[in-house]
Amino acid sequence: MSAHCQVTGRKPGFGKSVSHSHKRTNRRWNPNIQRKTYYLPSEDRRITLTVSTKGIKTIDRDGIEAVVARLRARGERI
Repeated sequence: MSAHCQVTGRKPGFGKSVSHSHKRTNRRWNPNIQRKTYYLPSEDRRITLTVSTKGIKTIDRDGIEAVVARLRARGERI
């Protein structure tokens, strides 16, 4: 599972860890990605999305039908 949100498009951020001696090493900040299943009443089926926690809040606010319509307009297969 990639660290990429299907709803918001959030991806990992990259940077450096800086130790006490100021030695810098690469690191990444992963978004909080969850696999979540939603029921689509219009199609009478369940879909599984890979979403960040902010994406879950977006689905709660706008509704799953509106979010799926946006994903399909973007050309994403669901």
